[in-house]
Amino acid sequence: MSRVVLVTGGGTGIGAAVARLLAAGGDQVVVCGRREAPLRDVAAATGARAVVADVSEPAGIARVVDETIAAHGRLDGLVLNHGIIHVGRVDEVTPEQWEETLRVNLTSPFLLVRAALPHLLAARGAVVAVSSVAALRAADGMAAYSASKAGLQMLVQSLAVDHGRDGLRANAVCPGWTATEMGDAEMAELGAARGLSVADAYRLATAVVPQRRAARPEEVAAAVGWLLSGAASYVNGVVLPVDGGSCVVDPGTLALDPRVTVDLTSG
Repeated sequence: MSRVVLVTGGGTGIGAAVARLLAAGGDQVVVCGRREAPLRDVAAATGARAVVADVSEPAGIARVVDETIAAHGRLDGLVLNHGIIHVGRVDEVTPEQWEETLRVNLTSPFLLVRAALPHLLAARGAVVAVSSVAALRAADGMAAYSASKAGLQMLVQSLAVDHGRDGLRANAVCPGWTATEMGDAEMAELGAARGLSVADAYRLATAVVPQRRAARPEEVAAAVGWLLSGAASYVNGVVLPVDGGSCVVDPGTLALDPRVTVDLTSG
C-alpha cells in the first residue's frame, strides 16, 4: 500500500521538491499552501492533491487534514515545511513581527501536528520538520526566525519522546542556503546592496561553506524522503543539518582564510 503524505508549503522550493520525490516513489501526496497557482502546477506535474489553505489559522489546519483523510482515508507522513521570516535584530523586530513569526513557524506546526496525530499514530507514521541552520547558529538580524525554528526542533524532539512508544517517528532537517525562490529573493537583496548578480551573491554567501555552493532543493528533499522512509526506521528525534558543512566551520579560523576581509574600524 502506498503511503499518504501531507506536505505544507508544497507549492515551491523544498516543499515542491519533496512532493516530486515522494510522488515519483509511488506515494499519494497532498500539498497545501496559501497560493493556488504554484500548488496547481505541482499537482499537475506530480499527481498530488492540492489544497489551498492557510495552515497558520485553525480553519486552514482543519481543512487540510479533513480533506486529506476524506480523499485517502489515512495519513502516514507529515512534512512541516511552511514558514516566514522577519529580518531584524532584537531591538528592531516589532512585537507584532515576533508574534507572527512564532504563530506561523511554531504554533501552527504544533496545532497541525495535534490535528494530524490520531491519524499518524494509527499509521505508525512519521513527521519531518524543515527547520534551518539558523536554529543551530545565531546570525545577525535573525532573532525571531532563529528562535521560532529552534522551538520547532524541540517540538519535534518532544514528539519523538512522547510518542515514540506509539510507533511515531519525528525528525527535523536544517537546510543551509538553498537555491529556491525564497533563496533567490534573499540573494537578490544581498546582491543589490553590493552590485552583484544573484549567482555571484550565492557565491559570496557560500564562500566559506565547505562545499562552496548552495544546496539544490532536491538535495534537501532527499534527506526528508529518507527520514520518512523505512530506511530510517530507528532514527527518531534527530536534527539533521543539510548545509554543505557550514555548521562545522570554526569562525575563529576565518581570519586565516585569504578570502575573508574584516573591517577593523567598525564598532
